Amino acid sequence: MILSIVSAIVIFAVLIVVHEAGHFFVAKRMGVRVIRFSIGYPPRVWGFRRGETDYSFGATPLGGYVRMLGDEIAEEPSAATLEGYIKELELDLLDGARHTGWLAASGKQGEEAIKAIADELVPAGADRVAPERAQAVLGHAANAEQALLVREITRAGSVKLAREQLCAGRPSAFIEGFNARAFPSQPLRRRIAIVLAGPAANILFAPLLMAAVMIIGMPMTLPVLGTIRPNLPAATAGLKTGDRVVAVNGKAIKSWDDLSVGVRGSDGKPLELAIQRPAGAAVQSLTIAIQPKLASEPMMDGTKSSIWIIGVEPRGDEITRHEGPLKAVGLAVGQTWNLAESLIVGIVRIFDGTTPARKALGGPIMIAQMAGREARQGFAEVALFMVMLSLELGIINLFPVPLLDGGHLLFFVIEGIRGKPLKLRHREIAMEVGLFLLVILMAFVILNDISRLIG
Repeated sequence: MILSIVSAIVIFAVLIVVHEAGHFFVAKRMGVRVIRFSIGYPPRVWGFRRGETDYSFGATPLGGYVRMLGDEIAEEPSAATLEGYIKELELDLLDGARHTGWLAASGKQGEEAIKAIADELVPAGADRVAPERAQAVLGHAANAEQALLVREITRAGSVKLAREQLCAGRPSAFIEGFNARAFPSQPLRRRIAIVLAGPAANILFAPLLMAAVMIIGMPMTLPVLGTIRPNLPAATAGLKTGDRVVAVNGKAIKSWDDLSVGVRGSDGKPLELAIQRPAGAAVQSLTIAIQPKLASEPMMDGTKSSIWIIGVEPRGDEITRHEGPLKAVGLAVGQTWNLAESLIVGIVRIFDGTTPARKALGGPIMIAQMAGREARQGFAEVALFMVMLSLELGIINLFPVPLLDGGHLLFFVIEGIRGKPLKLRHREIAMEVGLFLLVILMAFVILNDISRLIG
């Protein structure tokens, strides 16, 4: 149980870091100020500040977020948002003074230190920041917003009063600086790129991780027969436990997956299997003709599907297969593409009612169980499980549901068509509906997990 919980937390943490890193790096590239990069949700447990960003861990581990400057849906920055921005500028001043050693030498802390920095940067009787003093105290020239803040502090005589006056007066230079770094005021194409970067990071991470697994070594089940199911074509044709299939209709078979693809893709046509059968110390080579049978077999999502079978199961013989980097990337891209197609088809089948949601959907309990099971099998299995979850996370986040990245992208598409954003009230209602839907979905999958456990 502990292994399952720890495995699930670690897997989710990695995927969240990948997702939020997509938002983070593109936002930074676009010049947007990122205030916090958090793994987990508040309350904040631990973290550190580097540059403009606070990197932290929250007490709720199954989640994370990147907080950028600016209110998410407000048409104008609120007083609280502006105050928060001013405090970020104050932290920038303290951070610069800390790196130069000036802060430690001053012996001051908090607002007292900020006031001292302002007094040092703006000499008595001056109305601008002295460049040489900024270089000595901060290690760099003060930007326009920092210069405006320290001038206001020296004029007002206190940090708190300067904050209040800037929020109330909203000087045009201050608001222009805020808008230049805030997410909501960025051009539409930049906002789309920043939001799209999260799901894209998860989708691109999947083939990269799969390629890494192939290079390091992936367990491969050999095409050695184990259980021969009675009254099915394999038993009728005389196949035996221990037989190794080396070719199907002249095509070489190296793994159990190759054999499965060969049988299922037969369309019911007779197959010619080349077999190697142990015979004491020797190996006997045989060619056996077999007629596949169409049968209804259970699928991973709980439904049944008609497929061609011969009625055999693997014995479990495995080897570790290594691929070269170029071949691994090519194979990984192809396999993740096929997996993504299967996931999308599965999602569509849930929506059209073909697959019951109760059988197909699982929540954190089921994911933890699966994570624990894969962790017991080894690194490759955990990594491949992570590939599937990363694809799912990327695809589901593109759904046009408010609060998901796809919901934001839908707002942007509407804004592009209309030439202006939706009205504030309409966006607020959409967010409330999205939150309600996500809460209902989460409650459903958790109850579904519990019912599985009870069952």
